[in-house]
Formats: sequence, C-alpha cells, structure tokens
Amino acid sequence: MARKTLLALGIVALSLTATACNTVKGLGRDIQSVGEAGEEVID
Repeated sequence: MARKTLLALGIVALSLTATACNTVKGLGRDIQSVGEAGEEVID
C-alpha cells in the first residue's frame, strides 16, 4: 500500500516538475531526484 502511494506521489511530482522544466538536462536531474527520494523512503 505504501509503495503504491509513494509511486503515485512520485508520478505527480514528476509531472509537476516536468511542466516547469525547460531543458532535457534539467528534466533528467528532476527524475533522478525523485528516484533518490523514493529510495530513501522505501529504505
């Protein structure tokens, strides 16, 4: 249950940051930071 909630929040956060991001490089950083935050919560 918590994993699904975390995944949903990650997708929402990614969507919001992707719309605010102007470059592919910046989008890559945003995706990486969401992944790292997800790993920290899961561990």
